[in-house]
Amino acid sequence: MSHSHGHSHAHHLAGRRLALSLGLTLLFVIAELGSGLWSHSLSLVSDAGHNLADALALLLSWYGLRAASWPSSAHRTFGYHRVGILAALINSASLVVIAGLILWQAVERLFHPQTLVRGQVMIGVALTGILVNGLIATWLHHSAKDDLNIRSAYLHMLGDALAAFGVVVAGVIVVLTGSPLADPICSILIGLLILASSWSILRESTNVLLEGVPQGMDMAKVERAISHVPGVMDVHDLHVWTLGSGVIACSCHVVVAEQSIREGQQVLRAVVEELEHHFHITHTTVQIEVEGCDPKDMYCTLRPLRAGEARDHAHHHH
Repeated sequence: MSHSHGHSHAHHLAGRRLALSLGLTLLFVIAELGSGLWSHSLSLVSDAGHNLADALALLLSWYGLRAASWPSSAHRTFGYHRVGILAALINSASLVVIAGLILWQAVERLFHPQTLVRGQVMIGVALTGILVNGLIATWLHHSAKDDLNIRSAYLHMLGDALAAFGVVVAGVIVVLTGSPLADPICSILIGLLILASSWSILRESTNVLLEGVPQGMDMAKVERAISHVPGVMDVHDLHVWTLGSGVIACSCHVVVAEQSIREGQQVLRAVVEELEHHFHITHTTVQIEVEGCDPKDMYCTLRPLRAGEARDHAHHHH
């Protein structure tokens, strides 16, 4: 119980920080958009767009965190773990659209440069941006490891700080050279940055929704770990998928020798503990089968025992 209590406390803290970050970001977006329009700086406007996307990211992450803690019901037996993943998907897809708009605008600006870009304003506002985003990123850093949702928000904030730094550089170039071209060039870089950061989240959240194997999990190792549990003769119908951030599920059929039900239960418990210990798989469903399955049964295709296993097998029987 202590684990889940500590977990919910961490979630609560992350939720509070997300809410605070959201407020800060929105305030900054309004300021940045205003200054961007006033100073004719596309890179400030595009950075404001980037920040607005992040505000959306934070809002969705906060909602996802809240939803993941709602209890499961008769209609949603897994609870709302997927809400956060859906949020990450929507958020990254919207970012791709925003990046597209920024790039389109910036290319247009390259061919028709704005004469009146106020470099000083760009520098001042962007420095504030670095400060705000850096602060929020530091807040979220701790929770970002365990949660795809918070990680997406955290990456956004880091990306924002980088983008703002780019705007500072562009502002300095505009002030020193008087040429407004640095501004759309910086916007193009911001657009590409947004594309890059949203792409990985888009890929990861789609993988979860397609019931793909969690990133970085080696199925051969999972299978080996189960096969090596004492009493397990074979494993098949193995599935591993992600329910939501940090919640991995697994189901498998395990073949054991003819034995008492209690012994079978012990094998089952050993398999579950092995998976949780080594792979952090917390929802495991194991079906125990006794050896000797009907060969015509297509869903029970047993692999022949490997040489080493065959020896052990013979050994068990004597």
